[in-house]
Amino acid sequence: MLKTGKEHLESLRDGRRVYIGRKLVEDVTAHPAFARAAQTIADLYDFKANAANRDVMSYVDDDGGTYSSYFMRARTRADLAKRSAAHKQISDLSYGLLGRSPDYVASFVTGMAICPEVFGDGADRITAYWRHMRDNDVYAAHAIVAPQAARDPAYYERENRPIPTLRVIEENDSGVVVHGMKMLATGAILANEIWIGNILPLAPENKAESITLAVACNEPGLSLWSRRPLNVPGGAEADDPLSRRFDETDAMVLFDHVFIPWERVFVHNDVALSRELYFRTPAHAYGNHQSSVRFRSKLELVVGLASRIAQSTGADQVPAVRETLGRLASQEALLAGLIDGQLWSAEPWGDYLSYNRRSMYAAMNWCVENYSGIIDVLRELCGGGVLQMPADSSVLDDEELSTIFKEFWHTPQLDAVSRMKLHRLAWDLVGTEFAGRHLQYEKFYAGAGFIVRNHNFREAPWPRFHGVVDDLLSSYGNSAESGDDS
Repeated sequence: MLKTGKEHLESLRDGRRVYIGRKLVEDVTAHPAFARAAQTIADLYDFKANAANRDVMSYVDDDGGTYSSYFMRARTRADLAKRSAAHKQISDLSYGLLGRSPDYVASFVTGMAICPEVFGDGADRITAYWRHMRDNDVYAAHAIVAPQAARDPAYYERENRPIPTLRVIEENDSGVVVHGMKMLATGAILANEIWIGNILPLAPENKAESITLAVACNEPGLSLWSRRPLNVPGGAEADDPLSRRFDETDAMVLFDHVFIPWERVFVHNDVALSRELYFRTPAHAYGNHQSSVRFRSKLELVVGLASRIAQSTGADQVPAVRETLGRLASQEALLAGLIDGQLWSAEPWGDYLSYNRRSMYAAMNWCVENYSGIIDVLRELCGGGVLQMPADSSVLDDEELSTIFKEFWHTPQLDAVSRMKLHRLAWDLVGTEFAGRHLQYEKFYAGAGFIVRNHNFREAPWPRFHGVVDDLLSSYGNSAESGDDS
């Protein structure tokens, strides 16, 4: 089934408990902090369901049903290419600013469903959950990291206080009861369900924390604690064009004695598997291919904006600026090549195919390490122009002020109104709170930098690299006499 935007908005009016500070939000589709972002997600669903987009955005599975392309378990490179094209369509619609769009966690679960046997007794449950997501076009977020406060268990033992991280506190024939907190559920306020797990290693004694499950956002006892919303109500859209539509929200997930039935529990009391399931299946490759594609859409926006900013002052004719723009363009091409490498060096997983893990992790590391520098380039090209604009576009509503503004703020290359609109867009990427959130997100969406680099270390073909060195070493002798100086 392909869900419509209207159906998705209706699914969000489900009694979920969302807090902004002490305020309980009763309807996220109507609250000023979330309504526009919720509509953005609804627009994605409508685009996907539009018959004109079905060739890319949907596929027909073996059961004859038509489903969203990101639920497809790829058997051929063409299947992988179709999945990738669907990711690109979705990310282009949000200019790469929705990191946890509906295709993200869905891709993780689809990758797991390629190798359900990894889950042992939970194999049938993970396959059933993938079908549930596919059949109902479910938008799931995820929270797979323990809260920072839980990283010193000795403190809690010493103080005789409960560790705040999520853990199983009770189980019976029907399921388990969990209690505690998980981070960071980006997008969960706009989603239907949350995937809970562990992407970081757990100590062997932390079996109670090694729970992997799925839960509805309105489950009794579950609450979402939002960080400060970035959409400011009122004013013109041109004043904050990105914050207004693309603040996907980040939230901590709090479980207060929440019951989870066994059919939604996929790993329990298995410390190793709770993390390894992402790497012993194509889950990490499927999910983070979406991240690479999404980042490329964002980079296209940044590169295009950098060029337009330079054009708006005539700086694009300066050789040093053209060199800077050329470097930005080459970085976009480099990422595009890494994405293509994930596809054309696809890896077999039984009867299925997955994106190449080395290319995927290389792309992930490149994105994590370079986003701040790329935004700094855009910041330098903007110069003081972004600070010279009036407080907001309301000056255009006053005839006298509007006349003055249009006379004094134009440049030979661009009229004043277009220039203000362009610089407001740039400021929402380099200077606003929304921009700051994205700097933080791009550095840590995949975990700390050392985690990303360790993924690259794990997947590197060290025997082949070592073999190159060893072959060269064995090609010549150990002493001067073994050489030939003739």
